[in-house]
Amino acid sequence: MRLIIEKDYDQLSKWAAEHVIERINKFNPTPDHKFVLGLPTGSSPIGMYRALAEACKEGRVSFKNVLTFNMDEYVGLPESHPESYHSFMAKNFFDHVDCPKENIHILNGNAEDLEAECARYEQMIVEAGGIDLFIGGIGPDG
Repeated sequence: MRLIIEKDYDQLSKWAAEHVIERINKFNPTPDHKFVLGLPTGSSPIGMYRALAEACKEGRVSFKNVLTFNMDEYVGLPESHPESYHSFMAKNFFDHVDCPKENIHILNGNAEDLEAECARYEQMIVEAGGIDLFIGGIGPDG
């Protein structure tokens, strides 16, 4: 883990986005060799997501060969609910980049067996080769 201190939220968001862009581009993902990105939810990463979406629109990064795994989801909240992390991630990131829907992984908070869902999710990460870069949010109390 590295600790990066920037003068404000905007600078930190830009730094984080540039770090993600650099790592993806250096990896040079292909359809047969995808980059695996772990993503947080919540308010901390919104600025980074905006900067990544802008970079994608500018052609500086592509998410076409990136697999994503989000770290959490609410239990019992429908995916379509505006407060679900499925909705949050679509609104704040996935609707603005070129990541194919089949490459996006978010836990099913409505699974009948939540322990089995977690085990299935972890197995998908193992099958993907593990996480190449995981971004963690620290929240406002960080």
